[in-house]
Amino acid sequence: MRLYHHPYSLDSQKVRLALEERGVDYTSYHVNPITAKNMDSSFFRMNPSARLPVFQYGSHIKFDTIEIIQYIERIAAVSSGGDNMILSGREEVEWMHKIQEWNPKFFTLSHTPEKYRIFVSKFIRRVVIARMAESPDLAAAYHRKLRDAYETEDKLRDAEVLKRSEEHLIRLLDEVETKLNETSYLAGEEFTLADVMLIPVLARLVLLNKEEEYINTRPNIAEYWNVVQQRPSYRKVIGRYFDGWKRYKTLLKTWCFVRIRSMLGRY
Repeated sequence: MRLYHHPYSLDSQKVRLALEERGVDYTSYHVNPITAKNMDSSFFRMNPSARLPVFQYGSHIKFDTIEIIQYIERIAAVSSGGDNMILSGREEVEWMHKIQEWNPKFFTLSHTPEKYRIFVSKFIRRVVIARMAESPDLAAAYHRKLRDAYETEDKLRDAEVLKRSEEHLIRLLDEVETKLNETSYLAGEEFTLADVMLIPVLARLVLLNKEEEYINTRPNIAEYWNVVQQRPSYRKVIGRYFDGWKRYKTLLKTWCFVRIRSMLGRY
């Protein structure tokens, strides 16, 4: 089993948490979207959307986050003989889809310092143009990614788009807060894959320094967040990269890479 992913990718975090929670072994391949490694022709041929993560199991290749997680669940059930593993119930699956409906892209980018966001955006566009020249047979797919990049910049200047993204997040968090007033976890008293989907969302808010506004103002979520950070899966998948000073090390390393490549004109 191969997983193409990166710590910066929220959906990658969801899948890796599922793998760790279910104890499924896999081979890890880092593909950094900020340095545009997902635009390299070898990866792009496999996944022209360039989105992360990508899960490969034999001849099976999956791109949809929920499909990957449910596939992992079935693999774990078969590996255990099916005796001790119960597949996700309806409530868990409903929460998984509800959480996945919120797209973090515009919220994340709108809360990223503009000078860094614009610099990285230009770098990625130049990488796409360079890869297009190197692989003419993929030119149409690369052109779509280039158009998407420009459209994203336009939408980030649209206050209504940003407002809708934030309102969607608030509705989701308010619903989670209400649910956690009744149960310890999203789908009951046991940790499930629904929680696997939620943890990276909360981690993203903390990374963006929005913990006080969105987490601490909701006491049930704040307590829940303190609890789930103690899980070994969280510490391995997210904590080792983003807790405390580690976030600065993780981000600085990537920023320096982008700056140097840009200065040298190596795309």
